[in-house]
This record gives sequence, C-alpha cells and structure tokens, in this order.
Amino acid sequence: MNRNDLRRVDMNLLVIFETLMFEKNLTRAAEKLFLGQPAVSAALARLRDLFDDPLLVRNGRVFEPTARALAILKELQPAMDTISCAVSRAREFNPATNRDTFRIGLSDDAEFGLFPALLKQMREEAPEVVIVVRRVNFLLMSAMLGSGEISVGVSYTTELPANAKRRKLRDLRVNVLRGDDRPGALTLDEYCARPHALVSFSGDLSGNIDNDLARLGRSRRVVLAVPQFSGLRSILAGTELLASVPDYAAAALIEGTGLRADDPPFPIVTSDLSMVWSGVTDNDPAERWLRSKIVEHMSAPTPGG
Repeated sequence: MNRNDLRRVDMNLLVIFETLMFEKNLTRAAEKLFLGQPAVSAALARLRDLFDDPLLVRNGRVFEPTARALAILKELQPAMDTISCAVSRAREFNPATNRDTFRIGLSDDAEFGLFPALLKQMREEAPEVVIVVRRVNFLLMSAMLGSGEISVGVSYTTELPANAKRRKLRDLRVNVLRGDDRPGALTLDEYCARPHALVSFSGDLSGNIDNDLARLGRSRRVVLAVPQFSGLRSILAGTELLASVPDYAAAALIEGTGLRADDPPFPIVTSDLSMVWSGVTDNDPAERWLRSKIVEHMSAPTPGG
C-alpha cells in the first residue's frame, strides 16, 4: 500500500480495531470508545473487509482474535504510538483553560494518603479538567496501561509493558497503627501477640511483612482483611488490633482521630512507590504537566525540606 492508498483508511477504524483486540468484547469496546454497540459492530465489519480476515471469532461465549489480527496489532501499535506522539507534541497545553480528561490509576494507599493534596492543586491550576481515578495494583497496572484505560499509574509495580516508563516516587516505609491508650512503644513480643488487621486488595491474609517476621523466626496473627484503608479509622479505635500501613497512609488515618502511629519494632524491607506511564504519552504536554504534579505531591519530602 502506497501513501495515496492510505487516504482510503479511516484512522478511527484503526483505533476501534486496537480497542477490540484488547477488550475482545463489542459491548466493552463500545463503552470505552463512547460509541454505541451498533457503531462498533459496523466498524468491525468494515475492518474485516479492509484486512480480508474475520479478526475476531466466537469461542463459546467470548471472542478470540485470529492469528492474522494479532499479527496486524503487533505491526500497527508502534505506528499508532508514533502518530499519537507526533499529534500530542503539536498541541499546546494551558492548564487554566484545558478541558482534557485525565485517567489515573492509583493504589488504595496512594489514593487515600496522597491523592487529596494532588487533587487540590490540580483543581486550583486546571479547574476545567476531568479526573478519572481507577483502582490499580501491581497485578492490574500492566494491563490497564497497555489497554489505555489509564495513562499514568501510582503503585508498587513489578513487570510493565515494553513501552512503559517508570519513576520512583518514595520508599514504602511502614508505620504500625494502634487505637489503644497504653503508654510506650510496641515491643516485638507485643506486636506478634496482638491481633492484626490487614488491607488486602485480593483478600490474602499475609504480605511482605510476614516475610520480614519469618526471617526473625516470628509471626503475627491476622484476624481481619479489609479491601481499603479508609475503614481502619473506625475499626482500630479502642481495640487491641494493629495495622501495619505505609507511613503516608498512617499520617492521613491518624489525623483528627485517637489513633497513633508507631515505628515497627523490627526491620522491614522497604519497597518502592512508583509512577509509571505509557510511552505513548511521554511527550504529551498535558500528560507531562500531570506527571509533574504527581511528582510534586506524591514524592517523599527531601530531607531538611
């Protein structure tokens, strides 16, 4: 196909094709593209004609991409990334008047402990933008970046898509939350003897802290797992329960309450809270502004600052 032949290709069709390959579902693709399902069905018919291939075939109750569709996607994505970057660099960004929609992925601790200050600053500088926050963790981050559901995420991260970029924001240091009124700091024996509440996205009853305790030949007794940090305020108050949480989440939880935060009575291996983003948006002026605000409000304070 030469350059003149490209005039026959509707770029919107290629965007729909990419979304269909990720979603494998016409309804979900339509919702993500803000289109009606009939429009997506019609676009799929045109795509099948364009590529002379079924592209998506039904397998039971789901659709699966054909081998040809996967090969097209592999070739098409880098080209679409390049086009997206070129268009993004061409447009100016004025936060005072911009009306973009930013899609941010946040782990629960980052949303609870760090997002309020970021939101306040963004609302002051860019009052017309729309902010959509999606819940992420290290298991979801890669897929949500790859599919475009989010353009940037803040969480503990592991493997990421090949075109993703990452920047460390801070160490994930731990405080021990308690709602009792006993004086003095916790000892290791007290920490291990008392019941624990755990914030767990998946419902697991153990975490990295249990590995740190195991290295000392010790263990703790987790009696409660909850899905988000906000509930700990009322759960811990006036009880023997302890909760080990990131220091920035602890600071938000104890504000205006009777809870207090202790240093842990044993060494805990720190992990990183990172900001990750798609390489597609690396040079987008609006997304660069957003990332600068995230760094400003979610990074650890510099010593002595």
